[in-house]
Amino acid sequence: MSDERVASRYAKSLLELSQEQGSLEKVYADMLSFTKTLNGSRDLSLVLRNPIIKHDKKLAILNSVFGGSMTELTMAFFRIITQKNREAILESVATEFVKQYNLISGIQKATVTTAVPLTPELRATFQQMVVERTGGMKVELQEVVNPAVVGGYVLRIGDQQIDNTVRTSVQKLKNKFKENPYITKL
Repeated sequence: MSDERVASRYAKSLLELSQEQGSLEKVYADMLSFTKTLNGSRDLSLVLRNPIIKHDKKLAILNSVFGGSMTELTMAFFRIITQKNREAILESVATEFVKQYNLISGIQKATVTTAVPLTPELRATFQQMVVERTGGMKVELQEVVNPAVVGGYVLRIGDQQIDNTVRTSVQKLKNKFKENPYITKL
């Protein structure tokens, strides 16, 4: 079975268990914290993926890093994963957990990339665009400032992308000029 499918199943199990125990919000916060920590610490990520390091050492590292800040359910989950020698997929499990949580909570994540930081009015406009496209879901809008965009914006909602940048508009215009209907093709 592929790692993605395994991660999805573990995430679903953790989600269901946390719902049963009434600690869904806490486990969600734990998974966000875990993902943020892994993104900030390449060394921790490499240790978890390293097959040479024994699983009890990895569990000790997880306990020392997260032991006091995470719920008992999350720590028990880490113990199970390490006992099964699946530490390499922990990051994927956490990411999948967040996706599944957002799905059942009706939260749509979107990313908007602009050349300058958004004003509150523009932020509200983009949130409204996402709400209209997703059918009224709650919106978590992530802003990315990229000066290479020059003008306009790129809005990503799930697997959809709306590219209204100056660069794309100029490229479309160039393509239109290349398709000159007045020149006969020989």
